[in-house]
Amino acid sequence: MVKGFGSMAGVAALSTLTLLGAQPVAAATEVVWWHAMEGSLGEKVNEIAEGFNQSQSDYVVKPVYKGTYGENMTSTIAAFRAGKAPAITQIYEVGTATMMNAKGAIYPVYQLMKDTGQPFDPKAYLSAVTGYYSTADGNMLSLPFNSSTPVVYYNRDLFDKAGLDPDSPPTT
Repeated sequence: MVKGFGSMAGVAALSTLTLLGAQPVAAATEVVWWHAMEGSLGEKVNEIAEGFNQSQSDYVVKPVYKGTYGENMTSTIAAFRAGKAPAITQIYEVGTATMMNAKGAIYPVYQLMKDTGQPFDPKAYLSAVTGYYSTADGNMLSLPFNSSTPVVYYNRDLFDKAGLDPDSPPTT
């Protein structure tokens, strides 16, 4: 979560007057979410946001595709420096340290959850994931949205032809 313009904590609810009786009506708080998911993954991000938006009326999540992971991080840093950072941004693994070390650029997830009284259990995530996004003392600074998992495929027939046991592929 990035601090700055557009953050949930920093955006006041807007009011408008109705034509009947001039009663104020609170508008939903807009939450801008910059991401780097294109194609079918971008469609899934839009679907997630749409589902959330339809589930309640207090917030409207607006996903915005900002290009590749690197382009999104560069845009986020520039927007932060200009005081116009999005409420949420997706930073890839390689950029995590950059964002975590940028003083004041992020609102640490563990602190956000504590400040808002939300239950949060980092143990709900795989330790390899939490370890990557946490401080040395175990405080999660960012919230994993998606984590890639490397997968190895091999051709059993070619293994057999090469004299290798296709039931025992290399483990390193």
